[in-house]
Amino acid sequence: MSNYDPEAFIDYDKMLARLAEFRKKWTKPMTYAEKILYGHLQDPTQEVEKQKSYLYLNPDRVAMQDATAQMAILQFMSSGIPRVAVPTTVHADHLIAAQDQGGDKDLEAACETNKEVYDFLRAAAQKYHMGFWGPGSGIIHQLVFENYAFPGGMMIGTDSHTPNAGGMGMIAVGIGGADAVDVMAGLPLELKAPKIIGVHVTGKMDPWVSPKDVILWVCGQLTVSGGTGCIIEYYGPGVEEISCTGQATICNMGAEVGATCSIFPYNKRQDEFLRATGRKDIADLALKYKDTLLCADKDCAYDKVLELDLSKLAPHINGPASPDRATQLPDMAAHLEKGGWVDQLLVCLIGSCTNSSYEDLSRAADICRQAAEHGTKIKTKFYISPGSEQIRATIERDGIADVFRSVGGVILANACGPCIGQWKRKDIDPTSGFKNSILHTYNRNFVARADGNKETHAFIGSPAIVTALAFGGRLTFDPRKDELEAADGTKYLLRAPVGRALPEGDTYAKGRDVYLAPPEDGSSIVVPFKEGSERLAPLQPFPAWDGKDVVDAPILIKIRGKCTTDHISQAGKWLRFRGHLDNISNNLFLTAVNDANEKQDCVKNQLTGEFGPVAATARAYKAAGLKWVVIGDSNYGEGSSREHAALEPRHLGGVAIITRSFARIHESNLKKQGVLALTFADPADYDRISGDDRVSLIGLTELKEGSHVTLHVKPASGAAEFDVQLNHTLNEAQIEWFRAGSALNMLAAAQKKK
Repeated sequence: MSNYDPEAFIDYDKMLARLAEFRKKWTKPMTYAEKILYGHLQDPTQEVEKQKSYLYLNPDRVAMQDATAQMAILQFMSSGIPRVAVPTTVHADHLIAAQDQGGDKDLEAACETNKEVYDFLRAAAQKYHMGFWGPGSGIIHQLVFENYAFPGGMMIGTDSHTPNAGGMGMIAVGIGGADAVDVMAGLPLELKAPKIIGVHVTGKMDPWVSPKDVILWVCGQLTVSGGTGCIIEYYGPGVEEISCTGQATICNMGAEVGATCSIFPYNKRQDEFLRATGRKDIADLALKYKDTLLCADKDCAYDKVLELDLSKLAPHINGPASPDRATQLPDMAAHLEKGGWVDQLLVCLIGSCTNSSYEDLSRAADICRQAAEHGTKIKTKFYISPGSEQIRATIERDGIADVFRSVGGVILANACGPCIGQWKRKDIDPTSGFKNSILHTYNRNFVARADGNKETHAFIGSPAIVTALAFGGRLTFDPRKDELEAADGTKYLLRAPVGRALPEGDTYAKGRDVYLAPPEDGSSIVVPFKEGSERLAPLQPFPAWDGKDVVDAPILIKIRGKCTTDHISQAGKWLRFRGHLDNISNNLFLTAVNDANEKQDCVKNQLTGEFGPVAATARAYKAAGLKWVVIGDSNYGEGSSREHAALEPRHLGGVAIITRSFARIHESNLKKQGVLALTFADPADYDRISGDDRVSLIGLTELKEGSHVTLHVKPASGAAEFDVQLNHTLNEAQIEWFRAGSALNMLAAAQKKK
C-alpha cells in the first residue's frame, strides 16, 4: 500500500468482488467516484439512496495532523483499545509558526515551544502503532500525496483538506477526530451517501492560467455550500492537460464548496507521479485495472454537470473573506471599488498544502528569474512555504530556492504557517486594525484567519499570479498586459511562466529523514502527561442524557451571518491548547457576531443581565446547572474539520445547536459529541427568535429517525409564546450516541465488555 506499510496491501480484486455484489441491486452505470466509494462498503448488499442512506465504509488508512491528532489520540486512549486497526500516521505540521526569520530558525523555535506536545504525539504513535512524521517533514496532505495516496484507495483524515489525495484517484474524506477513532478501532466510517457532481473538462489552459484557476472558478460556480452532500468528479479530454499535483490542488480546495471530497479518475499524469515518487509497483498494478476498476463506466450519469472549457478560463483572484467570491483578473478594479478594499498589496505568500508542488514553485521561480534579469525587486513582502521536506530539498538542489532569495523572498518552514494563522506578522501590528490587503495561494481567506487582524483582507490566486503581483505591488496588476520597470528605468512585459510538472529526470531529492516507524510491539511505552500542563490533559467522559426534555434553556448566542469553525474555535495562537479541552474552550465563539448587538465575544448573561465574553457566560450557565443552546444561520460550521468546535460547546454545557443549515463535517462532529444538531423546518423561523428568549426542546423522549423536535419559545419581550418545528438527520445509532453522552462513551463501554 506504501513504502512505509510493508504489512498492508492494495486489493483491487476484493473491490471488484464487492462491486459485483453491489451491482446485483445497483444496475445503473457507475461514475468513477461511485465505483471507488461502493467498492469500500462493509456490506455491499446494503440499500443506497443518495443523500438519505448512510454508507458504512472500510477506509484503507487514517492520517492526522498534530493540532487535531492531540484530541483524536486522547479519545482513542480513552477507548481502551491497544492498537490501531488500519494504517495510521501522525504529521507535525500545524504548530510551527512563521516568525519572519526563515524555515530553520522557525523550526528550531517550534521544536522548543511544542516539545511537550511533540513528545506526547511521538510516544502515542509508537505505543498505538502509528507512523510519526516529525516537525519539518512537511504538511500532512503533501506527505500523503507523495507517499500514501494511490488510485482506487479510500482514506480519511482529521483535516478538511484531506480530499487533496483525490488528485491521485482516491476517495479522501475530511472528518473529525471521533470519526477517526472509530476507524482506528476497526469500526466502519459512517457517511451519508453523496450525489456526484461532474465537471466535464475540455480544452487547454492559457500559459497564464493554472489548475488553481480551475478550482477558483468552481468555487464561484458552486459557492461555499453548493457541494454539500456531493462528491465532485472531474472527467473529459481536458483532464490530462492538468498535472497530477495540479489535480491535487483542485481536489484540495473542493473543501471550500462543502464537497464530501473531489476526485480525478486514474490517468497518465498520476502514473507519472507515482513513478517519480518511488512507487513503480503501485503504478504497474494500477495500469492492470485502469479499464475495469479505475475508470468510470461508459454512459454513466452525473447528478449535476458543470462544463469547463480550459481554453476560455481566465486567471482568477477570489476574495476577500470567502473563497467563493470569484473575480477574473481583468475585473479586479471594479471588484475592489465596489467592496472598498485596498488595491496596494503588502504581503504575497505562495506554497502551503494547496500549491507547493514542483510545478507551482518552478513556474513562480521563472517569474522571479525574469524580474531579477531586469534588476526588478519585489514591492511586497514575499514568503514561500514548501509543502514537504522532499519539495524543500528538491528546490534547494535545483536552485529554485536561491532564485526566490535573490529577489527578497523568505523560505519558511515545511509547515502550514500563515495559512492557518501561525504567523507572527511584523510588517504591521495585527492588533492595530490597520486596513490592508494580502494575496496568497492558500485555500481559505476567512476574516482574521491569517494574522488575527479583521481588517486584513486576504485574496487567493495561483502561484504564478501571486508572484507576478508581488512585483506589480497591487491587486489590479495584470501581468499579461501591465509592464514592470527595470533597474535602468525601461519598461518590460513578463512572458508567461514556464515550469516543470516533475523535476529534471523525474527524480526528487530525498532530504532529511524525518519519519519514525512504530515498533512491532509498543505496549510497554508510556505516553507522557505533565502534571499541571496547560497544553495536554486526559479527557473525562461527557455525562449521559438525563432522559428529559430541555426546559427553559437560555440562548447563549444568536449568531448573525457566516459562522465558520474559525468563528466557533479560532486557530492561530489557540492551537497551543488543542490537547487541553478546558483551556481551549475559552475561545468559544470569539469572533462570531452576536445578532443582538452586532458585537463579537459580547453576550448577555440571562442570570445577571450583564454583558460579557461568550465562554465566561457559558461557564456561568454550566455552574448554575443550566443547559443552553445556540441559534445559527446557514451553512453553520463551514471550513475546517476541527472537532473542537463541537467539543467546546459540549464541554461548557451546550445541548443543541439550532440553525438554518449545517456544513457536513461539523454536523457529524456535533452528533459524535452528543450535541443535538437541529435545523429550522422553516428557515424563516430564525428571524422570529431573539437571543434573550428562553427555549424548550420538546420531544426528546420520543426522538427517533425521521421525527421532529418542537422548539417552544418564551419571548423575552413578553409577547405570546410560540412553537417552532425543528428537523434532525439523526439515525438510530446516532440517537444512541446522544443518549449515551457521546459516541466515545459507547465505544469505551463496548471495549470494557470484551
